[in-house]
Amino acid sequence: MKTLLAGRPSAPQQRTRRGKQPARAGRERARPGHPRTRWLARPWRGDRGAGAAELVVAVPLLMLLILLIVQFAIWAHASSVAQATAEEALAAARVQGGSAAAGQQRAAQVIGQIGSSVLVSPHITVTRTGATVTVQITGTAEEVLQVPGLAFPVHITVTGPVERFVPATARG
Repeated sequence: MKTLLAGRPSAPQQRTRRGKQPARAGRERARPGHPRTRWLARPWRGDRGAGAAELVVAVPLLMLLILLIVQFAIWAHASSVAQATAEEALAAARVQGGSAAAGQQRAAQVIGQIGSSVLVSPHITVTRTGATVTVQITGTAEEVLQVPGLAFPVHITVTGPVERFVPATARG
């Protein structure tokens, strides 16, 4: 029986294709830092810390996007306040017996009630002619981000006819 096994190496002397001995069951198990398994960890080693780098870039951009959305909402609200103020001033100035001063007073009253914090430095102009009344309101929206040179202007112009009494007999 010895003659049959004589040409064959015993199990501890067997070599793998690469010329290395195979791992033994109890002694050498694959460890992450072991030289035999180090090549397995190489593809993942370059990704270490990538999540933190992505957060450093993504979070400020996300916050900037959110602040721009909030800034746009404040600008839209300031435009809405200016529109409502202009309509109230127009209604006060165009009635029979009304005046440009009455429209100016009503506009100041409405701005003081609903828009003093949203519409910054409003400028109100009421012009009344014999046939029309024009109300112009300009200002800027409150800023969320204090960026030099970046302003959010609000310009509203409303025009309407002056109300006048026309007797029924004058029609014709």
